[in-house]
Amino acid sequence: MKNNERLSEVLNDLVRINNDRIEGYEKAAEQTRKSDVDLHAIFLRMASESREYVNELRDEIFNIGGKIATDTTVSGKIYRAWMGVKNLFTGSDRKSILESCEYGEDAAQKAYDEALKTDAEIDADTRQLIMRQKNALKTSHDIIKKYRDMQPA
Repeated sequence: MKNNERLSEVLNDLVRINNDRIEGYEKAAEQTRKSDVDLHAIFLRMASESREYVNELRDEIFNIGGKIATDTTVSGKIYRAWMGVKNLFTGSDRKSILESCEYGEDAAQKAYDEALKTDAEIDADTRQLIMRQKNALKTSHDIIKKYRDMQPA
């Protein structure tokens, strides 16, 4: 039971970073809605991606009898970086928004790295879920980075 509690905490940290990611990308999508249609679509897709991840993680938490987090990392104990990103959106400058999103993606990668390094016992299926999500988030990170790199200095 103690291991299930620890694993539940780890998975809830991932739920929280994804909740933060959803909020961040929804804000970014709103800021780019009229001016950057291409980014707007990407941001909406990435928010949707995190909603899917949250649902998958919640299923895992439910299966081990854990309590499911509904909040963001403000009340979490490990990852607070995306909250800072949400506060960085001061205008609709394309490059600034992309830089902020990349910062958030870096935080998500760190969260998943930490989850995989945890001392909690993670069964093979759950580990595979975490790895699959981490790899997909890395792809999202690389897309954001590519768009950011295309912006003039």
